[in-house]
Amino acid sequence: MTNDQTYRQTIEELETILRALENDTVDVDDLTARVQRSAELIRLCKQKLRNAEAAIDQVFDTLDEEDDAEPNDPADR
Repeated sequence: MTNDQTYRQTIEELETILRALENDTVDVDDLTARVQRSAELIRLCKQKLRNAEAAIDQVFDTLDEEDDAEPNDPADR
């Protein structure tokens, strides 16, 4: 599994595998490999989503910290 793939590339590969499975174009001998690859891709997608969520949370935490650190302007009262 390569982490160099983008989320979009990973989803596209999953969709390709799904279409092949839906169209019965996957040979039985290849089925196990495709299912295993799908599981790897799903794990990669989950990891990328968790990483994105953590990065976004960090941005909002930083913004909140900046807001808390700013002195209150008497004109705002």
